[in-house]
Amino acid sequence: MPSRSDATAANELAAPATPLPRLLLAMTSSNVGALVALLTPLQLLLTLQVTRIAGDGAAGAFGVITGFGALFALVANPLAGRISDRTAARFGRRRTWMLSGALAGSLVVFAHAFTTEVWQVAVVWCATQTIFNFQLAATSALLADQVPAGRRGTVSGFIGLAAAVGPLIGIAGVSASSQLVVQWGVVAVVAALLGVLAVVLLRDPQHPRAAGQPGLGLVELVKSYWLNPWRHPAFGWAWLVRFLITCGFASGTYNAIFVMERFDIAPESVSGVVLVMSLLNVVVLAITSAVSGLVSDRVRRQKPFVIAGGVIAAAALVLQATAPTLGVVYVAVTLLGLGVGLFLSIDGALCVRVLPSSENAGKDFAIINLANTLPQSIVPFVAPFLLGVGGFPALYLTLAVCGVLGALAVLRLPEIGREGDPRWAPITRPDAAQAPATVS
Repeated sequence: MPSRSDATAANELAAPATPLPRLLLAMTSSNVGALVALLTPLQLLLTLQVTRIAGDGAAGAFGVITGFGALFALVANPLAGRISDRTAARFGRRRTWMLSGALAGSLVVFAHAFTTEVWQVAVVWCATQTIFNFQLAATSALLADQVPAGRRGTVSGFIGLAAAVGPLIGIAGVSASSQLVVQWGVVAVVAALLGVLAVVLLRDPQHPRAAGQPGLGLVELVKSYWLNPWRHPAFGWAWLVRFLITCGFASGTYNAIFVMERFDIAPESVSGVVLVMSLLNVVVLAITSAVSGLVSDRVRRQKPFVIAGGVIAAAALVLQATAPTLGVVYVAVTLLGLGVGLFLSIDGALCVRVLPSSENAGKDFAIINLANTLPQSIVPFVAPFLLGVGGFPALYLTLAVCGVLGALAVLRLPEIGREGDPRWAPITRPDAAQAPATVS
């Protein structure tokens, strides 16, 4: 009988169920759809909605709403990953949650158009975060399920585009109308259509429950939220890298409020400014992410890209913190796009490389994704204090420090091909010492 290590290695070398071009398009489509629904509100619509409702108290209300929403995402993502791993539906363990998340989430996000109180916005936003994180968790697991090891940098780079293309599509769509119902309706329709497209493209064979595998009881569900970093050191360091650098990227949530307060821009005009900021950020991010992923696979290096991404993003935040004009802000967000593109193009592939198990890829990758959702919760809760102490410079400079610390933390991880070197944190997956597949 083959060992678990042999089975894992064979699984990684096997051809994916979905041809790679279709798989890449499906993953990108699903990610873009979900992020249209999550990042367009974070970068624009929630600010406008809360400003209409709360007036002068908008900044504080926005922080509370987004903070609680991120907490719900924090709970939902690992739970979704574990449930996805154990789903035995004929429709597929990943497709089932990608489709249900896209359709149900679109209905919920449209409900924002009818909220009239801050508490209503908070409740609907928490539901939106929860449902779309089921879709994102299932989509993320495909990187470990079906993408060959030698192509993960390339795929990770294109998936990184979703983080930029999502809000760009959303902001461009909602900027065409000032009607609240139309704006939220555009977000809902785009998210639903892209989710359906992803499911149509994806092949996801049924994954029957293994003999003797325990059911999803309360204990198993609780375990969805923990993977011991002392037993799995490389996994722990990769998690910390993503958490710290993502804290730096969280500044984009405050772009609309920042330009309104710093440059006295009226709420009815801010969508155009935010759209320009997003366009500048996205163009650089898109080029950087796509090219960096391809280059990483060719040169078989990951750490230099992550280090450069964290340091460049920190420099961009320092520039934005001290920006005297809107033109300097545009330069800062362009530079931030360069840093984000370098990081996002590689980080997904790096994280898959340190996963402790192929069998629990959905759950383990969802724990990695906590490093994305925690900053969305922590930064909004800490931001009011920092803004009160030193305004936006205090907030942005603090986030810049996080970016630098994240760049330093990646030094503890082994580079591709050096997984067994004792100088770096060990990867505990049984086949980790094997050399990754080369790109033909």
